[in-house]
Amino acid sequence: MSDTSKQPEQNENTEADSTPNTPLHTSHGVTTIDENVIAKIAGMATREVPGVYSMGNAMRRAFTAMTERIPTTQTNVTGGINVQKGETQTSIEVTVVVDYGAPIIEVTEAIRNNIIEQIETSTGLEVVEVNIHVTDVHLPGDESETNNLK
Repeated sequence: MSDTSKQPEQNENTEADSTPNTPLHTSHGVTTIDENVIAKIAGMATREVPGVYSMGNAMRRAFTAMTERIPTTQTNVTGGINVQKGETQTSIEVTVVVDYGAPIIEVTEAIRNNIIEQIETSTGLEVVEVNIHVTDVHLPGDESETNNLK
C-alpha cells in the first residue's frame, strides 16, 4: 500500500521536471523577445566594431540615406540585419560594407563575437550562428557612398 502512495509523488515530480527552466522560461512566467529587439541589438553591436563603414545592401543604404535627410526620422539600426528566432535560440545574418584596409576576416570575427556576446547577455537567447556578408569595400574619398551609419 505504501508503494501506491508514492506513485503520485513521482508523477508530480516528473511533471515539474519537464517544465524548462531557462532565463526566458521560469516557474514564475515566460519572457518573449521580438525579432526586432534582437535585430536592434545586433545592429548596434555591429556598428561598434572598427572597420565597419555601413550596413545593408546598396538599395538599403540608398533608402537609409534618403530617409535620414528627413529631420523627424530616427536612424535605422536594423538595416542589413536578418533574424530567425525560436523560443530559446536565434540565428542572425548581417550585411556590411568594410573600410578599405581593414582586415576583413578580423572585422567579421569581431562582429560575430560582439553580436553573440551582446545578444546572449542582453536576452538570454543562445546564438547558434552569425552569418556575415561583406558586400563592398569603402574606398577613401569615395563620395558615391554618402551614408556612413556608424
